[in-house]
Amino acid sequence: MTDVTHGGMKPRSHEVTDGPSRAPARAMLRAIGMTEDDFSRSQVGVASSWNEVTPCNLPLADLARRCKEGISEAGGFPLVFNTI
Repeated sequence: MTDVTHGGMKPRSHEVTDGPSRAPARAMLRAIGMTEDDFSRSQVGVASSWNEVTPCNLPLADLARRCKEGISEAGGFPLVFNTI
């Protein structure tokens, strides 16, 4: 995928990853497993309220994992974050 600002599909991810001033952000993303090729992909957030406190939320971990798989298959780079 390429940056939408240059005719592609990366509408906001470039604000975090492109340019010399974003080197610290790229270093953090590399620490969580992004590769050089991943920087050309759209970053897609997956909000999950999974936790171990209430049984009704236990299946949400699997749902988030499946969402990540779909995003990856579609060419994006999924990032799961917790929410209440």
